[in-house]
Amino acid sequence: MKALVTGGAGFMGSHVAEALLGLGFEVWTLDDLSGGFRDNVAPAAHFVHGSICNSGLVDELFAAHRYDYVFHLAAYAAEGLSHFIRRFNYTNNLIGSVNLINASVRCDVKCFVFTSSIAVYGHLPPPMTEDLKPDPADPYGVSKYAVEMDLKAAHEMFGLNYVVFRPHNVYGERQNIGDKYRNVLGIFMNQIMQKQPMTIFGDGSQTRAFSYIGDVAPAMVAAAGRPDCYNEVFNVGSDTTYTVRELAEKVAAAFRVEPRIQSLPARNEVQHAFSSHAKIRQRLGFEASTGLDEGVTRMAAWARTHGPRQCPVFSDIEIERNLPPSWR
Repeated sequence: MKALVTGGAGFMGSHVAEALLGLGFEVWTLDDLSGGFRDNVAPAAHFVHGSICNSGLVDELFAAHRYDYVFHLAAYAAEGLSHFIRRFNYTNNLIGSVNLINASVRCDVKCFVFTSSIAVYGHLPPPMTEDLKPDPADPYGVSKYAVEMDLKAAHEMFGLNYVVFRPHNVYGERQNIGDKYRNVLGIFMNQIMQKQPMTIFGDGSQTRAFSYIGDVAPAMVAAAGRPDCYNEVFNVGSDTTYTVRELAEKVAAAFRVEPRIQSLPARNEVQHAFSSHAKIRQRLGFEASTGLDEGVTRMAAWARTHGPRQCPVFSDIEIERNLPPSWR
């Protein structure tokens, strides 16, 4: 079987590609390396340097290789920043996805697995369940929900099977710790290794359920081979919530340092976000078995071997008004 993994040099995509290779798939990874790294790609995978926004390249790949499955994980997943980069957000996260859906229909792909986000729920009260009507609060969530709706329409019109996953706050080895706009665990680890204080927006009372990649990626791969999961939406991740301040203390403990925290002005974000996983537990027997202490320890060990990364400043801000000063 042939599988295309978009964002395959990135954090989640590289783990999905690795899981597919372990099952005997022939795997192609497509990545523009804007947030991923070439050394994340397993040697056994075919690597293509390019963007999902390049419809000509996408069409060429599908015509040449006739993929059986598509795992779409390429996105710029910065929820807060998406307010200020609306054009960039919709071009990369929506139009790029449409290029893949078009090619998948023409190629008769067996199943299109899409990585959506808990961001589609916006400010809905937790725990969020899949039967809630999404109400995204930022352009990133809007783009993800738009792709979900487009996949439903493509299934009804063309018979393209899909599975949508809504993961949340996923962390682990290979995360881009140099990105200051997203991935709070990576931000904390990068700051500690540079002997900087950990920065928290507001008082740190925001709650999230942090989800280890080693639990999430195998479930996404497993669903593609389960027709009873087709054309369904699944939340996936951890059930246990922590405040951002509690998370900072655990990251500091993993690095054996005292937590130094710098409070920044609160930003416009969802205060409490976590999901119910009853559906995926019932359908796939999913369990998030890796506790936060264990997962943070594993990620910290990996981060220490790689060292800190310098964060490039996002240079194409489209709206400056209300942009947090630390993002300038």
